[in-house]
Parts: sequence; structure tokens; C-alpha cells
Amino acid sequence: MFRKLVATASAFAILAPCAAYAHHSFAAFFKADKIVEVKGKVTSFRFQNPHGTIVVEVPSDDGEVQEWRVETNAPVVLMRRGWSRTSLKAGDVVTIDGWQARDGKRYLRLRQAFDGNGNRIGSAPFDTSG
Repeated sequence: MFRKLVATASAFAILAPCAAYAHHSFAAFFKADKIVEVKGKVTSFRFQNPHGTIVVEVPSDDGEVQEWRVETNAPVVLMRRGWSRTSLKAGDVVTIDGWQARDGKRYLRLRQAFDGNGNRIGSAPFDTSG
């Protein structure tokens, strides 16, 4: 009995930091005052927990293609805002704006997205609390 308790406590102690890192604070990773807009072609959309991910190929001014990653809210929050697993698919052209990563990488936190015709995907923009 004691061994099971020690094994369980040890496993929890090892895995707890991983779980804490997976669900991070917005302010720790993104700049609330820095909104960036990107337009390009979706290469993937992962509708998964704890956060979804959109990958977009964005042509730069010099003609090179840059890969941007966009972190979304959890699927349950996206669904409340009118998104679904099929809201985006590879090849779709989108315009996305979001808060830029603090480290300056090509990584955003989704604020809002528009399809190739300029129609908003889902409802109102997300805020920094979601």
C-alpha cells in the first residue's frame, strides 16, 4: 500500500510541471498591446485541447513564404464562438489577426479570422482573457 502511494505521488510530482506548462498564462507568452495581421494559405488546423493550432503559409514582401503558427482557444470555447472542426482546411486562404509572441517569433494568439471572401470565421473577436 505504501509503495503504491509513493509511486502515485512520484508520478504526480513528475507530471505536474508538464500540465502547468501546457496551460500557460496569456501574458507570459503574448504581448497584449501588439496585434499582428497575417494573410496566407492554411496548411493545417488542429482542433484539439488544450489549445487548437492553425498553421499558415504567408508570403513575405520579398516573395519568400513564411510559416506562422496561430494558437487558438480550446475547442469548447471555439465552438461557443461558432467554430467547428471543419471551419478551416488545408488550402483555405485566411486573414488572421492576433497577439504576437513575446519572443518575436512568427507565433500568434488568435484574436479573429476571416475567410478568403472577408467573412468572419465564428463570432466576435476573442479577448486576452480567453
